[in-house]
Amino acid sequence: MIEVKLKQIKSWIDCDIDTQYLDNIIRGVEIDSRQIKQDMLFVPFKGEHVDGHKFVSQALADGAGACFYQKDSDLSEVPTGPIIWVDDTLIALQQLAQAYLKHVKPQVIAVTGSNGKTTTKDMIESVLKPQFKVKKTLGNYNNEIGMPLTILQLDQDTEISILEMGMSGFHEIELLSNIAQPDIAVITNIGESHMQDLGSREGIAQAKFEITTGLQSNGLFIYDGDEPLLTPHVANLQDVQLASIGIKDGNTYVCNVQDIETEGISFNINSEEQYDLPILGTHNMKNAAIAIAIGKHLGLDYDTIYRNLTQLKLTGMRMEQHITEDGAIVINDAYNASPTSMKAAIDTLSAMSGRKILILGDVLELGPNSQSMHESVGTYLADKAIDVLYTFGHEAQYIYNKAQQHVSIVQHFTDKSQLIETISKEIEPQDKVLVKGSRGMQLEEVVNKLI
Repeated sequence: MIEVKLKQIKSWIDCDIDTQYLDNIIRGVEIDSRQIKQDMLFVPFKGEHVDGHKFVSQALADGAGACFYQKDSDLSEVPTGPIIWVDDTLIALQQLAQAYLKHVKPQVIAVTGSNGKTTTKDMIESVLKPQFKVKKTLGNYNNEIGMPLTILQLDQDTEISILEMGMSGFHEIELLSNIAQPDIAVITNIGESHMQDLGSREGIAQAKFEITTGLQSNGLFIYDGDEPLLTPHVANLQDVQLASIGIKDGNTYVCNVQDIETEGISFNINSEEQYDLPILGTHNMKNAAIAIAIGKHLGLDYDTIYRNLTQLKLTGMRMEQHITEDGAIVINDAYNASPTSMKAAIDTLSAMSGRKILILGDVLELGPNSQSMHESVGTYLADKAIDVLYTFGHEAQYIYNKAQQHVSIVQHFTDKSQLIETISKEIEPQDKVLVKGSRGMQLEEVVNKLI
């Protein structure tokens, strides 16, 4: 984590600091005054309901090495001590992160996409970590506050920083990319998330493509080559290296599934190199191919990449398998959802043996297209080997309506406790149960009850 004197911070960002404190050292950064530890830098924000500046004095009393303080703060009591006076605490945090990143000088890998950001980030880390000192974004620290905090957690000897970049509107990823100035930028895919704010998949593609804004000259851009919405944007890129990932011929890395097992999948790239992935989901093949492409770009050989990828461990609630006491397999994919990722989950479950039970919740933030997109998931179940479908929520009713003609046992719930009671009675040994829905639906509660 960051460990510098205040004089160094003064040289990095636009601020004022009393000269008597310039030799003070800060170790780490915190935005929650309740989590302050000795010598940390406390960064307060002016929120709609609470002004964090009111906690500055307490933070200093609790051992903070220094505190940012916004010059236009209208609080009557101005604290004394090692204060770093800035025009805007958020901008100052971002400037500090950008300066510290240049100080550490790691290779920066930026990852965005509608689905699979975190999974891809985990895969990249798995491929690279044994050979490099790697740090990745933890949790969902992928916005204008979270990403700078992630950067400021880097150790001085970090060699590779993997930064996840999220957004809900235009220009948000542009800001993050300009802060990070990545050496490698990745777009996993273009789905339907944030349709409510961006209006169309074309708008989503445009917003995601902002990740190339800060891409270094001659940097590497890796993208979903099967997605036609990215093609016109890619055509306008200059002075960068390109690598496309996909199942269609013509991509730089053409992926083909070879075998699907309960424990994972096998696939090849360009009909040559064979890889074994210890997680479910054919859609994860393309995510793994991104990590493989990065490994190759950074000089790793096939044997090293193959071995490292087999040690993959994913962040929780992403195709996470559990076995019940009765021997049923429950797959927790409830961290988030989109219509595209739901269809991928249906494909994954369909390819498994035994009786297959699918539990789907609402996909949120789809805007005015929500009904038709949920209906498309229900229609997608045609000719899929799903034995039982349970839907939960308001919007998932549309999945239920279309799925009735394709699945023999279908039931819709608006009460989660009733869903849990029903599935608990229905599940049998050797069943395969897959649970998926948007984060706000909290379907992990169903998983926890079953296991």
